[in-house]
Amino acid sequence: MILSHLTSQPQFKYLKQQACYRKFISLLGEKWQKAIAFVYIRNETLFVAVTHPGFKMELHYNRDLLKSVLTQLGSLDPECTMLQAKEVAIFHSKYRSVIKENSQEQTIPYYHELASSDFAIETEDPDLRQTFEKIKETILCNL
Repeated sequence: MILSHLTSQPQFKYLKQQACYRKFISLLGEKWQKAIAFVYIRNETLFVAVTHPGFKMELHYNRDLLKSVLTQLGSLDPECTMLQAKEVAIFHSKYRSVIKENSQEQTIPYYHELASSDFAIETEDPDLRQTFEKIKETILCNL
């Protein structure tokens, strides 16, 4: 309730715009979500920053799709009525969005065991011998 009150204030109108920009990007396919770094509208032109120059040409061919998704979002969501653009400009940007997407899962690296369990235990201490036996078992389990 507090956040909705704050975003309704005129000095925070840019927060609403950013939320609408995020909605716009989320309506696109997963491929385009990864390709687009950020978007903004200025002078009735939708500026789309791509993360890699290879996506620039593909999005250039799909400018009509971007405009239609933008107009549909503006007509269906009353908070995003200010999203109107007559032109689309696509450019490459080295800057990316600060917000990390949930689709980027952290990966756990898996390594193959390089050690060998073929070693002689040459100790008389029973505790040390037992520890070395546990190490051998662990190496065998990891193989």
